[in-house]
Amino acid sequence: MTDDTATARPPRPQRGDELELHIESLAFGGAGVARWGDEEHGWVVFVRDALPGDTVRCAVTKRKRHYGEARLLEVVTPSPDRVPAKADHPGAPWQVMPYEKQIEIKAAQVEDALRRLGHLDGFEMLPIVPAVEQWRYRNKLEFSFGTDRETGELICGFHAPGSWEDIVHVEDCLLQSERGNAARRAVLEWARAHRYSAYDRRTQIGALRNLVIREGRRTGQLQVRLVVSDGVEIEAGSLHAAVAADSLLLTEIDTVGETTAGGTTSLLAGEPTIGEEVCGLSFRLSGQAFFQTNTEMAEKLYGVAADVAGLQGWERVYDLFCGIGTIGLSLASRSGEVWGLEIVEDAIADAIGNAKANDISNARFFAGDVRLALRELVEKAGRPDVVVVDPPRAGLSQKVVRRVLEASPKRIVYVSCNPTTLAPNAAQMVEEGYVLKTVQPVDMFPQTPHIECVAVLERGA
Repeated sequence: MTDDTATARPPRPQRGDELELHIESLAFGGAGVARWGDEEHGWVVFVRDALPGDTVRCAVTKRKRHYGEARLLEVVTPSPDRVPAKADHPGAPWQVMPYEKQIEIKAAQVEDALRRLGHLDGFEMLPIVPAVEQWRYRNKLEFSFGTDRETGELICGFHAPGSWEDIVHVEDCLLQSERGNAARRAVLEWARAHRYSAYDRRTQIGALRNLVIREGRRTGQLQVRLVVSDGVEIEAGSLHAAVAADSLLLTEIDTVGETTAGGTTSLLAGEPTIGEEVCGLSFRLSGQAFFQTNTEMAEKLYGVAADVAGLQGWERVYDLFCGIGTIGLSLASRSGEVWGLEIVEDAIADAIGNAKANDISNARFFAGDVRLALRELVEKAGRPDVVVVDPPRAGLSQKVVRRVLEASPKRIVYVSCNPTTLAPNAAQMVEEGYVLKTVQPVDMFPQTPHIECVAVLERGA
């Protein structure tokens, strides 16, 4: 007896079935949410690229017990909120919504995650900080090389939604500056002229994997990093002549999967780093250094973190997952001392260099896994008054949260790029006596479902 017959439910759609659905809301991550069937036996279906208010025709791509996923085939009746798309690529999935609606939904999703997933209440939800620029705001983009299925020509763009092998070619990425677009086109033309092929993950044959373009928005400097298969030889002189980057780097990767991280990076031409300026400070960015991809909104984000940290000039601040030191160094002038901790040794080297370049003497940075090294840092530096954490999308592990709680700071400033991982982390802290005071969403990524926020937790009396 199947699950469906046991519960007297009608048979659910199978993979490949076409459905006509009305989209009710948006899930975190951006997919439209619809319900197939009646209210009693309804089955939730997530439809990529669909908006609340749309009636759509879609094809089922995944069938699970409690939900399904579907690919949009046609918008039968558009939502009143739907607007024409500007970008002809999949890098801006929310561009079909007015910007005011985008930030309204993002703020609501942050609050919903905290209340529904974290079971948190009593905090102040501050108004979302909108983006300064809605288009051409990114200082870094990662593109993938591929092969046009019809012509066999080398192309460069983004992965098609839900695909690890199909590449959508991009002529003008509206999330990137005109200069960045020109650099990408120059590299592609160079690669075609020299008959380089795209790496094929199925056959594990081919030279070119990815192209990473980064700009110093405040300095005007350009960094181009070409990611290739291990052992591929590149004609550096002709490439540099074609793209004229301030920093031209080559990364060789020997893994089967696609990644721009790791491997061996060498300098082909120019300088190994480029400069950028945020919060009145200068930073040097190496090829694989983490830096917020929206310079103007990074300044807003760090300003929010500095304000809510409530520093009076004497506090000991820990900056965990500190990267190249951006947040910690921006807080140094308001602190007694700053201690940064980060697992990536190259990032720590950058952070130390950035502190010296900005004549900041009250900040120290150490390489180490927060999970293992935080206790040692407390023994060395003393207990922190304020801890700032800026973890990756996966959030903090329970063990890292326990280590932070052991350090017993008066205040925790949690900078999050994923409210669904912030919520359980904050709940764990609240269970141990902290109080979630305020949450401030900051929109770093217009035209996409991504949202940053800054949460403040204070130790209870």
